[in-house]
Amino acid sequence: MSHDSSSERITTELRAWITTAAPGAMLPSTRALVAQYGASPVTVQKALRTLAGQGLVESRPGVGTFVRTVRLARPNDYGWQTAALGAPAHPVPQLSTALRNTPADVIALHSGYPDRELLPERLVRAALSRAVRSSAAVSRSPAAGLPELQAWFAAELGAGAPAGIAPPVPTDVVVLPGSQSGLGTAFRALAGAGRPLLMESPTYWGAILAAAQAGVEVIPIPSGPQGPDPEDLVRAFEQTGARAFYAQPTFANPTGAQWSPALADQVLDVVRRHGAFLIEDDWAHDFGITSEAAPLAARDDSGHVVYLRSLTKSVSPAVRIAGIIARGPARERILADVQAETMYVSGVLQAAALDVVTHPGWATHLRSLRQQLGVRRDLLAAAVRDHLPEAHLPALPRGGLNLWVRLPDATDVVRLVRDCEQAGVMVAAGNEWFPAEPTGPYLRLNYAGVNPGAFPEGARIIGRALAGQRRHPEPSI
Repeated sequence: MSHDSSSERITTELRAWITTAAPGAMLPSTRALVAQYGASPVTVQKALRTLAGQGLVESRPGVGTFVRTVRLARPNDYGWQTAALGAPAHPVPQLSTALRNTPADVIALHSGYPDRELLPERLVRAALSRAVRSSAAVSRSPAAGLPELQAWFAAELGAGAPAGIAPPVPTDVVVLPGSQSGLGTAFRALAGAGRPLLMESPTYWGAILAAAQAGVEVIPIPSGPQGPDPEDLVRAFEQTGARAFYAQPTFANPTGAQWSPALADQVLDVVRRHGAFLIEDDWAHDFGITSEAAPLAARDDSGHVVYLRSLTKSVSPAVRIAGIIARGPARERILADVQAETMYVSGVLQAAALDVVTHPGWATHLRSLRQQLGVRRDLLAAAVRDHLPEAHLPALPRGGLNLWVRLPDATDVVRLVRDCEQAGVMVAAGNEWFPAEPTGPYLRLNYAGVNPGAFPEGARIIGRALAGQRRHPEPSI
């Protein structure tokens, strides 16, 4: 019998004995348990540590091991903290449904991350293994990031620079522990607490959260399947005096919108005329299906575009690495904020990320990923059309991870999400992606999650829940 199985057997039998023993009862000594079970002292000690970790026993050095005394729970009164904390200056939204974990038997259409089978797992494991054996495992990386990773971010963006535009250089790059921290940094550094920040609506819920934490005043800019209207942007700059606009020009979350080259030129012109920054969030750079990412930052060398590029979703959620590219004083202000928040980013994670994206297998993985995402997108879109005939898909995204589904006007989205969850399907209410009041009832459905074969059944359940609202409307309050 193996060491582990012996330890598990001893743990199970002692746990059964503990259920019949009085609190404070002493367990047999280690020597007695070794003789009783014919096991080694190491195996017995492992079983005792397991029981202690489960809160069933407690060890008293030099005395023995005892059944843990059950202490009656006394409710704590934290009311004093209400007075000490006061009301929050900037109410922060709750974490999104997209971060909720689900049991294996639930059809998960809510997640914000790709399924494990869509990740370059072999490359990631090998890269982490090499990284922990390198000097990165025992050294502090530079505050702005590993020079080699800075160079990779700069070269990738610079490859798209047209003639006459100076590409970024490695020192323009600051490496971040994930793009979420980069959003907060950009909002603090470029807008500032209490000042206006223009933001597409709907938009990434994490950006709404970061804006709330930074204390900026969010000014929503309507953005549809093709992107925002430049005239709305002009009016907002002139009315508010804002000096920064946060946007996702490529495969926006949640709409999937990709700006046309003409719209990109118009937005760049508006930003330049108003002496403002465009904070470009290129979170879905690696998730093109029928189109490629074409960052606006590659077409700007005047420092108006601050570019945020994440590797977390495409490499691995365990490798939280992103880069922010800015030029001029904006870069120095961003770096100062990053140093104050994080000091530096794990060298092991940076080395692993660099290893993955410079490996020859990375390009092969991205080609396969494009095909898989296309199949999944089409499967979920067909299921929505078949089983949700009253719903509307404003556009089929050319990349990204999500479908943005418009529901009938009378839909109670909160009730729909609750009814779907009770029936075994997790979906995300579109309300979470609006920085102000929602313009209508929406669902964001993720086609990159687990078990795409269940997409049709998931859509059927959503359709039944939607039909149930028509048959049994809840009374108005």
